[in-house]
Amino acid sequence: MATLYDTLGVKKGASADEIKKSYRKLAAKYHPDKNPGDASAEEKFKEVQNAYDVLSDSEKRKQYDTFGSANGRTGFDPRNYNFGGGGNFTINDLGDLGDLFGGLFNRGGTRTQRRAPERGADIDVSVNVSFEDSLRGLETKIPVEVTTACRECGGSGAEPGTAPVICPECNGRGVVSESQGLFALSQPCPRCRGNGTVVEKPCRKCGGSGRERRTKRYTVKIPAGVKDGTRIRLKGKGELGANGGAPGDLNVITHVAPSKLFDRRGADLVIEVPVTYAEAALGATVEVPTPFGDRLSLKVKPGAQDGQLLRMRGHGAPKLDGKGRGDLLARLRLTVPKKLSKKEREAIEELQKAQHDDPRRALFS
Repeated sequence: MATLYDTLGVKKGASADEIKKSYRKLAAKYHPDKNPGDASAEEKFKEVQNAYDVLSDSEKRKQYDTFGSANGRTGFDPRNYNFGGGGNFTINDLGDLGDLFGGLFNRGGTRTQRRAPERGADIDVSVNVSFEDSLRGLETKIPVEVTTACRECGGSGAEPGTAPVICPECNGRGVVSESQGLFALSQPCPRCRGNGTVVEKPCRKCGGSGRERRTKRYTVKIPAGVKDGTRIRLKGKGELGANGGAPGDLNVITHVAPSKLFDRRGADLVIEVPVTYAEAALGATVEVPTPFGDRLSLKVKPGAQDGQLLRMRGHGAPKLDGKGRGDLLARLRLTVPKKLSKKEREAIEELQKAQHDDPRRALFS
């Protein structure tokens, strides 16, 4: 037959500190709050309490060691939290075990604990922007379907002319308590669901929820320089919070249409600029368009190569941090005519005769 020492998992000659340490560990393990609905754990918890009741009292322990029982022990009395009528062990002797259970040792009292405020959910919406508008910036209105306070009852959930009343089940505390011996276990009130108030005459428009879905239009300022996938946050324009919690945010995500002429690389813009063989060989000044409607003069030096990038500083996309613009990069593309006039052919044949460099020499060196 198991002894009280076996119940606490200590040897018969264990010190008072060893007994107390083991008791705290086992009480934490088998506490009903940590094992809801587990009858075996609850029974084990009681056994641990009874064993500690005897072994923590020097007189009762002496009687137990001598006779195998603690004569005169009155047992556990949950009404005053004593573990023996003649003993001096009370709830205060649990020390930091009360902290372990988060203040549940409240001497049978209950605490006002209404449902905590919950922040509303964020909403993501997309807006299509042309390539040109992404560089210039614009202001637009976006329709968003959101949950808002009911316009009929003002969010109270009660029929206009009435108001929510204090919940009669929990007296406005938002929680109800159930005695479990030493502990008073609290849970959200099933009637008011932790709100502390109930609606006796629900609003006919929202059914007592205090909320409704409707479409709102928000004015959004899209800054110059946005890219595809840029997120613009409108704080507090998301879903309504619960229990007085703050609303969520509205995230506007830009989808920028591609350009026929320009390829974007961060804040830089790349454009392909065709040049003739003569312009590349002799050098020239050519005009290059910008996405802002103006034209720039680009100087092509003699001997320019196909694919060469020429940089025009400060003529790219605006930077979102407001620190200037990126660059416009012109990629030269050498054009070869598909048809030649007689004069052109004769000129090229003369050039071919006069040309002294072999462009494929490096292949065989």
